[in-house]
Amino acid sequence: MTDDLFRDDATLRHCEARVTAVDEAGIRLDRTVFYPQGGGQAGDAGVLRLADGRVVAVADTRKGALPGEIVHVPAAGADLSGLVPGVALVAEIDWDRRHRHMRFHTATHLLCALVPHPVDGCSITAGYARLDFHMTEPLDKDALTAGIARLVAGAHPVGHRWISEDELDANPQLVRSMSVQPPRGQGRIRVLEIAGVDLQPCGGTHVANTAEIGPVIVTKIEKKSAKTRRVVLGFAELAAGGG
Repeated sequence: MTDDLFRDDATLRHCEARVTAVDEAGIRLDRTVFYPQGGGQAGDAGVLRLADGRVVAVADTRKGALPGEIVHVPAAGADLSGLVPGVALVAEIDWDRRHRHMRFHTATHLLCALVPHPVDGCSITAGYARLDFHMTEPLDKDALTAGIARLVAGAHPVGHRWISEDELDANPQLVRSMSVQPPRGQGRIRVLEIAGVDLQPCGGTHVANTAEIGPVIVTKIEKKSAKTRRVVLGFAELAAGGG
């Protein structure tokens, strides 16, 4: 298993680590700050800095074949010579990309609080986020944008805690997602809590306060099927042509 440091502190930008394995899938480390694609959230990119000064670019991060294993996918053409088990390095994420993931992921939880219906699909990237709600009623783009702005301005603390699998079984309403179920088998489940707003199982990375999300707007609402409404979120600065 990889020691996934981001689970307890999503603000970590780098860490010291050692190589445990390298194969055609990618590079495995004993510990990492890189989040692997999962739960709708894109995997992290970044670099691995070796003691000899070389830098190996990481294009993506995925879950490995074994439980708890994280694979750092090198960029095409990356020089992996010398990367053998035991080699020490520094793993450093692309913080701008990650922080956008964190802002969007937290914003989707605000959206869940505003739309009280099950979620049957999601995608969280650096450029946009979307949630698919299992529902038939129409949604109003301006009303949702205003609702998100109100919750962002409310500066609600965001944190996580762990509950037992038995606690989750006793409170099945905590699970909002129809497509992604909380991972089981370790005896405990990680839940994301936005004070006074939202509480549900989630293994992703988030900001520490809703105010950190910044201006987010609903860019599109689509009727994907008779019982599915898709809501797409964007950052106001991107919609206005900024970075």
